[in-house]
Amino acid sequence: MTRGASQHPAGTRGAKAPRSTTALVLTAMFRNRLAIFGAIVVAVVICVALLAPMIMPFDPDRPSLANRLAPPSSENWFGTDHYGRDVLSRTIWGARTSLLVAVTSVLVGTSVGLLLGLVAGFFGGGLDSVIMRTMDVLLAFPLLLLALALISVFGSSLANVILATGIATIPRFARVVRGSVLSVKERDYIQATRALGSGSGRMMFLHVLPNALAPLIVMATLYSATVIILEANLGFLGFGVQPPEASWGSIVNDGRRYLREGPWVSIFPSVAIVVTVVGINLFGDGLRDAMDPHVRNR
Repeated sequence: MTRGASQHPAGTRGAKAPRSTTALVLTAMFRNRLAIFGAIVVAVVICVALLAPMIMPFDPDRPSLANRLAPPSSENWFGTDHYGRDVLSRTIWGARTSLLVAVTSVLVGTSVGLLLGLVAGFFGGGLDSVIMRTMDVLLAFPLLLLALALISVFGSSLANVILATGIATIPRFARVVRGSVLSVKERDYIQATRALGSGSGRMMFLHVLPNALAPLIVMATLYSATVIILEANLGFLGFGVQPPEASWGSIVNDGRRYLREGPWVSIFPSVAIVVTVVGINLFGDGLRDAMDPHVRNR
């Protein structure tokens, strides 16, 4: 065998190294224009929320009774509400509250649901039955109704809204993780790890969990939009964040009584909700397609 042949085995000369899953997912995402548009929308909303104190033209809680329900103008781009507060400033500030509720609630639901679904799917048996029957009881209630019931118990405040919406999403995350774990734990490499004597904890967190995370990541992204709508519904019903704290839902609720005199009070935060939710859904749909090899390879 020649030296050149030893360095380049037959059939491998010039072959490209296989690309990582992360690279394939990113490539698929960049090819999806709607997903890129959604990502840009989400990034803009996040930047607005983070930079709110610097970009707000006025104090969102400062009243001006002489300027009540003023229409949009060069000074107040989104007009003012029934207390004379600048609607643009309140909408910008409300982005912080709504995104905080969405992100924190999804983290609560994901963390607890991940642990419950992982334990139920991995161990099975009676423990699985107890956990999943409890989740089924919670799933019997619509998301809004369950959140309302929890807030009625805890009381209306920012922390309690986050806690209630987070608890309401736990069963949905738990069921997704359990289904993914049931599929992963039967694969050959998991059985080989078990045969080599790995303990349950090591197998769960080092081998099963990393391979069961993809559906959870996609679901967490999509449920961020669901929680934003849920928080807006709670605020509209008066069970969400309480005054003077501003959230998109509470601003829409404030303007509900003045739709004839000042429709802009409710219109602009409603548009912010719609744009943000559409952006998150577009990004989440693109991420789901990119992480699915059957869709990605079409």
